[in-house]
Amino acid sequence: MSRAHQPPLVTGISPNEGTSWTKVTIRGENLGTGPADLVGLSICGHNCLLTAEWMSASKIVCHVGPAKDDKGEIIVSTKSGGHGTSTVSFKLLKAEKIGILDQSAVWVDEMNYYDMRTDRNKGISPLSLRPSNPLGIDVDKGKVPLKDLEAMFPGVSGDFTSENFSATWYLIENHSVTSFDQLRMAASNLKKQATRKNEGSLAYVKGGLSTFFEAQDALAAIHQRLESDGTEKVEGSMTQRLENVLNRASDTADTLFQEVLGRKDKADSTRNALNVLQRFKFLFNLPLNIERNTHKGDYDVVINDYEKAKSLFGNTEVPVFKKVYAEVETRIGALRSLLLDKLLETPSTLHDQKRYIRYLSDLHAPGDPAWQCIYAQHKWILGLMQNCKEEFINDQRAWRYETPQQVQFVEKLSDVVIGQLPNFWKLWISYVNGSLFSETGEKSGQVEKSKKNARQRQNDFKKMIEEVTHRLVKLVRGALLPSTLTELELRLYGGWESKTELTGPWLTQVIHTVRIIFEALVALEIPNDLLQVIQDLLLELRHHCLLVTLHHTAGDVKRLAEKEDWVVDNEGITSLPAQFEQCMVQMLQSLKEPMETKPGEVNILQLDQAQDQASELCVDIMRVFVNCLEQLSNKTDGDVDTSHISVDLASPDPFSGLQENFCATPEQRLLIILSNCQYLEKHTFLNMAEHFEKHGFTGTDKITQVSVHAVKELDESLFDAYIERKSDPIVGSLEPGIYAGYFDWRDCSTPTGVRNYLKEALVNIITVHAEVFTVSKELVPRVLTRIVDGVAEEMSRLMQCVSSFSMNGAIQARLEINALRDVVASYLSSESHANFKQALEALPQLHSGSDQKFLEELLNRFKSSMQLQLTCFQPSNVQPVKR
Repeated sequence: MSRAHQPPLVTGISPNEGTSWTKVTIRGENLGTGPADLVGLSICGHNCLLTAEWMSASKIVCHVGPAKDDKGEIIVSTKSGGHGTSTVSFKLLKAEKIGILDQSAVWVDEMNYYDMRTDRNKGISPLSLRPSNPLGIDVDKGKVPLKDLEAMFPGVSGDFTSENFSATWYLIENHSVTSFDQLRMAASNLKKQATRKNEGSLAYVKGGLSTFFEAQDALAAIHQRLESDGTEKVEGSMTQRLENVLNRASDTADTLFQEVLGRKDKADSTRNALNVLQRFKFLFNLPLNIERNTHKGDYDVVINDYEKAKSLFGNTEVPVFKKVYAEVETRIGALRSLLLDKLLETPSTLHDQKRYIRYLSDLHAPGDPAWQCIYAQHKWILGLMQNCKEEFINDQRAWRYETPQQVQFVEKLSDVVIGQLPNFWKLWISYVNGSLFSETGEKSGQVEKSKKNARQRQNDFKKMIEEVTHRLVKLVRGALLPSTLTELELRLYGGWESKTELTGPWLTQVIHTVRIIFEALVALEIPNDLLQVIQDLLLELRHHCLLVTLHHTAGDVKRLAEKEDWVVDNEGITSLPAQFEQCMVQMLQSLKEPMETKPGEVNILQLDQAQDQASELCVDIMRVFVNCLEQLSNKTDGDVDTSHISVDLASPDPFSGLQENFCATPEQRLLIILSNCQYLEKHTFLNMAEHFEKHGFTGTDKITQVSVHAVKELDESLFDAYIERKSDPIVGSLEPGIYAGYFDWRDCSTPTGVRNYLKEALVNIITVHAEVFTVSKELVPRVLTRIVDGVAEEMSRLMQCVSSFSMNGAIQARLEINALRDVVASYLSSESHANFKQALEALPQLHSGSDQKFLEELLNRFKSSMQLQLTCFQPSNVQPVKR
């Protein structure tokens, strides 16, 4: 079903762009048959029906609302035609913000146009409101602190509403990292704003013409109403009421003005009366002014007034003036007492002390206030130092602190001395050179008087400094070196017996603190003879630190035995030698700072007593370590945890590794310690000598000699014990083995080969070889050579004990001796050579060539049959592995 009318069509709008509330004229077709027919009007998506005024079917006038879209269509809806369309669009412009002083045809809600964040916690006043961004570009705050800006631009402000506005400040604060192009755009915006303001009221009226018309109509209506009220001449009309209000306001103003005139007359009369006393008001007001300025602390004003009054009225004979001047003197006396009390107060700054001394000097105070202040400061500093000790002695909460109380005490003492003594010294210097006093003092001879007093009191002040330095030294000695004090001194400065003794590192920290005190006092140019006691203390502390560190190191070394894990590397040593060397290096490193010789100090290691003590303690440390090794060798199986013993599995030599379930026997532990002893002798002790020399220790040759001798003694003892355990069973099994089965050299069958007793002996020697080789290849020749010596000696004895041999017996004996000698040839010493020779000489000679040949066949057969077992005796396996 078709409609009676066509839908609305918008073909034009004027103007086609503008801000919100712009009045526009819409033209088109079928825009409605009348105002009642118009049911809808939207521009850029905002409903404008409330402001629409229907003019005709082709024209509608309305105001643009605050639309969301920047650009959009104009849609008209009517009852007769329905929802319409548009061939044109309207562009919505963003309204510019209105400044405080800008003209506007309409009322602007100022709260929406200003950045309130800058003064969030304060009340908002119209004068404090300012545009958030006057340049029209993004604000990019920099990182320049406000304090730095205030220092760079004194007397100006970055607030552009201020009279002393600085553009440079504003740009640094708000646009320190803004690009040049952005700043150029900001300059263009400012030019536009200036141009817009220069257009004057005409542009303002053009922009809000409709508003002016509306205002004009409203004013005309009000004017007409007032005229109509005025023509009626009726009491109570608007104009009559306004007149009454204005008359009452005028009367009130006149009344107020009359009161002002009355007060002016009274003031004039009072002023005329006071003018009579004008010449003498200074004196009459002075007592009150002195009291008032004293309360405020304006002592300079009081002193100036007093000097003036003294010159004018000091010798007056007028009774009234004398009475008032006597009151002035009373007030000045009270001020002198007050200033003296303030001068002697503690703690106080050097600046305040000088100030009060100058005040007292200017007020002609009796005595010598400067010396009184110096004396009071001296007693106060001594009291502070003593209180430090009492505070820590009485503190029972030592367990709460990581730092020992003696160390905390010395640091607190250091704070007191470094914090107070410099000002004390500077006060004395100012006293000596007369710089304590002002020009008034100069004129009155106070400076010369001060210098004279200072010359007389030089010895007294020197004793004060000596007392402070001696108190400092004795307090530190009482805490750390009580043995250097007498019984009487210990009562005053001791009391630390219940505290834990300090270790080397804590003593080093104390030495560092005392050195800081000494350097601070030297910087004040205090004479060296007054500081010698601190140098002596430092020397004793360094000596004490050296001895304590060496004693503690001996204890640490003694405990190394507990860390032995019996894990050997491919060189056959455990971590024990390395741990010992590391312990000694750490000890030397910790002694570096206390042993360092600062300017004016003595090299502690060049003192004979310190040298001897240090060398003796170092020797003791070496002996302690050797004793550790000896204790480890004496432990029984029950004393040693061997469940964790292993070897270096990464070793390339498969024969040096032990099985994973290996459990060290006492003999293997002896071997491990022997291997460690060799390493100590050849490497560790030599390394230690280098470390000692590098750190300035003397007598290193003696330390090394004693250490090597002790290790050698232990090595020989352990080696003999091991050989005794291994050699005796092998040697003891030879004689029973030879005569087993009622064997008789005079009556034996034709030899068929080497008998089992000798094979068993060789297997036992191979077992020893394997055990030694597993721990250390370097020990193999030494151990096997001693075992072969014992076997050769026993074989020689047994052969010499035989009364006679049959030919078969001679061949059998020669076969076994030659087999044994040839197999262990690589381990023969001169002694074993001689014993094998004696054994062969005790046998009958073989004259028959067939017997010789038979002997060689048997010998070769033996070597061939046991080739695998005898491989370990080959020369290639005897040489120590190259490290």
